[in-house]
Amino acid sequence: MALLCQAQAREKTLRPAASAKKLPNKVTCMANSQNPARKTAPEEPRPELRVVPPAPSEGEAAGEKLAPKAKTHVRKGGAPSAEWVCARGLAIKQLNRCVSLEPKVLQGDNPGAIHDLRVATRRLQQALDLMFPSPRPGEIRKLRKRLKRCRSALSEVRNCDVLLERVDSSLARKRMSRRQARSAIRDYLVIRRAARLEKALHKLTAANLSEVYVRMKEFLLRGGEASAAGGNEGPQNLTARQFHALVGENLKGVWGTLDEQIARSRRKPQAAVLHRVRIAAKRLRYLVEILHAFEVSGSAEVLVWLRGLQKHLGNWHDLVVFEEMAVEMVADPRFLRDHLELAMDIERLILKNRRLKTKFEGKYLEAVSDQANLLRIKEWAGRIIASPVAALSHA
Repeated sequence: MALLCQAQAREKTLRPAASAKKLPNKVTCMANSQNPARKTAPEEPRPELRVVPPAPSEGEAAGEKLAPKAKTHVRKGGAPSAEWVCARGLAIKQLNRCVSLEPKVLQGDNPGAIHDLRVATRRLQQALDLMFPSPRPGEIRKLRKRLKRCRSALSEVRNCDVLLERVDSSLARKRMSRRQARSAIRDYLVIRRAARLEKALHKLTAANLSEVYVRMKEFLLRGGEASAAGGNEGPQNLTARQFHALVGENLKGVWGTLDEQIARSRRKPQAAVLHRVRIAAKRLRYLVEILHAFEVSGSAEVLVWLRGLQKHLGNWHDLVVFEEMAVEMVADPRFLRDHLELAMDIERLILKNRRLKTKFEGKYLEAVSDQANLLRIKEWAGRIIASPVAALSHA
C-alpha cells in the first residue's frame, strides 16, 4: 500500500513538466500510434520540381522565326463604337414610340395607334436582331418575346379595324349592291372587335410594356451588357469593320428567306406561301430602313420596291381575312335559320371577294416576275453581302 501511494505522488510531480513540452499534432500522434517505427524515421526531402520547356518545333529548330499571333479587333471595354451608337439610337427611338403609343392603344378606340404600335414593335425587333445576333443575351431574348406577345395580342383587333374600314368605304358610296349584307357584316365585325379587344388589352397589360421599356433601355444604355456573356467582347465593342460584317450576315439571312419564299410562291401561289412572303418582305423592309439610316447607296430604291410588294400582299391578306370572317358568320346555324336570304347575299359577296383576291395575287406575281427589278434588288443585296465593309464604309 505504501509503495502504491509513493508511485501516485511521483506521477503527480512529473505531469507539469510533461505538459510544458510541445505536443505533436494530432495526425502525427495517430500515425505514430499505428506504426511505432515511424516515430524515429527522419522525414524524406521532397523532390525539387523543374519546369521542362516545350520541345522546339521544326521551324524553330531550323532557325525560322514564327509569325506573331494575330491581334483581335474587339475593343476591350471603353466607349461603344459609333456604329453601335447609331443602331442603338434607332432601337431606342422605336422603344420610345412603343411606350408612348401604349396609353392610346389602351383606350381601345384608336385604330391608328394599334397599327403604329405593331409596326414599332416590328422595327424594334429587327434592330435588336441586328445588334444581338444569335445566340442572344438572356435578357434580350425575354424582352423580345414580350414585344412579340404585345404585337400578337393586337393582331385580331387590327384585322377587324382594316375590314371595318373597307366596309365603311363601301357603304359610303351612293350606289352599292347588297347594302344590307354589308351592313350585317359591319355589325358582326363591331361585335367581334369588342370581344377581341377585351382579351387583347388583358394580354397587353400582362406583358407590362412599361417594364419592358425600362429594362430594355437600361440594357441598351449599358452598352449591351457585355459582361452578361462573361467577358468584355460584346457587340458594342466591335470595330467598324466587324459591325459592317455583322450587317452583311444579317442581310444574308433576311434576304435569303425572302428570295426563297418568292421562288416558292411563283411555283405554287398558295395562301400559306404568300403569307410567308408577306412576313419576310416586312422583315427585309425594316432591315433596309436601318441601312437607309446608315446612308447605304441604293437602299431608297429597294424600299420603294418593297413597299409596292407589301401593298399587293397587304390587299390580298385583307381579302383573305374578310373571307374567313364572312364564312364564319354564315356558318352559324342560328344565323342561317333566321336570316337565310341575307346569308345568300353574303355568300355572293364572298364569291366577289374571291375574284378580287385573285386579282391581287396576279399583281403580286407580276411584281415578282419583273426580272429587271428583281435582278436589280438581287444585285444590290449581293453586293452588300459579298463586301459589307466596302458598301457601308462608303455610306
